[in-house]
Amino acid sequence: MIVSMGKEAFDDEHYLFEPKWDGWRLLLHKQGGRLEAYTRNGNRVTEKFPELREAVSAIRVPEAILDGEGVCLRGDRTVFDDFAYRGRLSDSRRIAAAVRTHPATFILFDVLQTNQSHMQEPLTTRKARLQEAVASTDVLALTAYVEGQGRALQNWTIARELEGTVAKRRNSVYRPGVVSKDWIKIKNVQTIDVIILGYRSKPRFGLVVGLHFRTVRYKPVGLVEFGFAARDKQAFLDIAQGLRTTNDGKTQWIEPRLCCRIQYLERNDRHQLRTTVFRGFLFDKRPEDCYWTY
Repeated sequence: MIVSMGKEAFDDEHYLFEPKWDGWRLLLHKQGGRLEAYTRNGNRVTEKFPELREAVSAIRVPEAILDGEGVCLRGDRTVFDDFAYRGRLSDSRRIAAAVRTHPATFILFDVLQTNQSHMQEPLTTRKARLQEAVASTDVLALTAYVEGQGRALQNWTIARELEGTVAKRRNSVYRPGVVSKDWIKIKNVQTIDVIILGYRSKPRFGLVVGLHFRTVRYKPVGLVEFGFAARDKQAFLDIAQGLRTTNDGKTQWIEPRLCCRIQYLERNDRHQLRTTVFRGFLFDKRPEDCYWTY
């Protein structure tokens, strides 16, 4: 079941509210002593996560299909890059080492099936079944949720630098592959300082921005086209005149000397920032201090 996008947190007694965990959406299939993990696209990734051998004993029922998120935790935070690193590994020795350095946890929020299908049951019934079916461990855990109080939970996630919340209608059934307002994600706005690498004039003005990462410097991470006042745009173009380098017909690249602050709502697994808004130039900030915070 696919989560739709919401604009802001809300309170509603007809909804349950869960933290939005930043990892990979996974389905866990148990049959007897065997437990398999599948991505949203149906790819089997069991061998990448030896932790699942331990997790199978925490599922009390003999067979089940469970919906959840695979994550790596640093303290109270889920770190997407850590879990994505686990997902890229294929060598068995590196996978074994990563179990120690980047341990995975599987956070469950729904049950689709045990010895019978539960997808047409209300969410509250499925939550109760899930609690009966799974014993929480370090590897397998049930997501926390609150009833009705979406704003309070959103504030809680903001304070802990989590991605946001998901609102789920209490009586909603589970509809695979369907985008529904029964499940709504509300993402927290993130702020980050970035390096200006270049700019575009068509079809509208926008800044090409970048960041430093552990293994690469000055990596482009997005195009910022909104939030500019006319004076911001003109001030930048005046300064950029003396910083121009190459032009590839699409982007006018400049020497990476200028920084700015932007807001964004989400990023993909290649660190491309989406729904970006310009918030101001940082003329006193050094470009070498603009890096991705893991």
